[in-house]
Amino acid sequence: MPAPTMQAIVAPAPGGPETLELREVPRPTPGPGEVLIRVAAAGVNPVDAKTRGGAGATGFLGGSPTPEDGAGAFPWIPGWDVAGTVAEAGYGVARFAPGDRVFGTIGFPRAAGAYAEYAVAHVSQLSRSPRSLSDEETAALPLGGLTAWQALVDAGGLETNQRVVITAASGGVGHLAVQIAADLGAHVIAVGSTANLGYLRGLGAHEVIDRTTTDYAQAIEPVDLVLDGIGGAERTRAFSVVRPGGAVLTLPSASAGDPPPRDDVRGPRVFIAPDGLELQLLTGSVERGALRPTVAEVLPLADAARAHELIEGGAVRGKLVLRVGD
Repeated sequence: MPAPTMQAIVAPAPGGPETLELREVPRPTPGPGEVLIRVAAAGVNPVDAKTRGGAGATGFLGGSPTPEDGAGAFPWIPGWDVAGTVAEAGYGVARFAPGDRVFGTIGFPRAAGAYAEYAVAHVSQLSRSPRSLSDEETAALPLGGLTAWQALVDAGGLETNQRVVITAASGGVGHLAVQIAADLGAHVIAVGSTANLGYLRGLGAHEVIDRTTTDYAQAIEPVDLVLDGIGGAERTRAFSVVRPGGAVLTLPSASAGDPPPRDDVRGPRVFIAPDGLELQLLTGSVERGALRPTVAEVLPLADAARAHELIEGGAVRGKLVLRVGD
């Protein structure tokens, strides 16, 4: 009897979006503590495109922490964000059963294969999907939501009534961070483009600053935290507006590890870890009406290359999602 197969997007080797191909590949099998997910939708994140190009998480795909070994993990099925239904439960799994709707960021930063009809995940990395969200909306939540939560809360220690600046506030992480920070009782200052100012107010930002006309560092009083979604020179600007004892949380990996330019401001590195329990917290916020991901566009799985072109072009409000299931 032939082994079961599935449709998946494959990057044969590091390269541009045009290298992505729809192929027939072997279907994975869940091991102990794992479930097989019939994927309904897969979230598209900047790290997907960076890794496809040979940067991002390339060095971790095969389980090695060294970038020199990462290219050996190609061909690679991209993606880490999934929403779908449990198709099969592995040995020892009691938390989920076939038919349960689940979602999560799976396997990150190692290869996880979310751009496919089926994917395998350990139950510790999954949560039940919010009942109030479609599969496409749910797939837009995990990596961005976990990044925002782990940056603001775990690394930044954000507290009620603290002042926080969020740059790139309408992006995949930023738009969720605005809502999470506001729900936690912080005073949120969102920085975005002219076209997105009304959108950011609608997400719960208390102040909005037009980055095309105003240098936010010259326009605000000192704050407790800055969530820097841009990096580079923007990281230095962020440190200039933080009070002593505060923190700058830089998301782009290229600059997040640079030494802080001030000794009295923390600059912890943020590296997202899959966490089913934190996803449950985010699910609770969704069900209370305090958090909702914005889906910029839903594309079919076969159009993964187009999704990567869009995300590399920037200016995406919210998240891009690939529809996988029927």
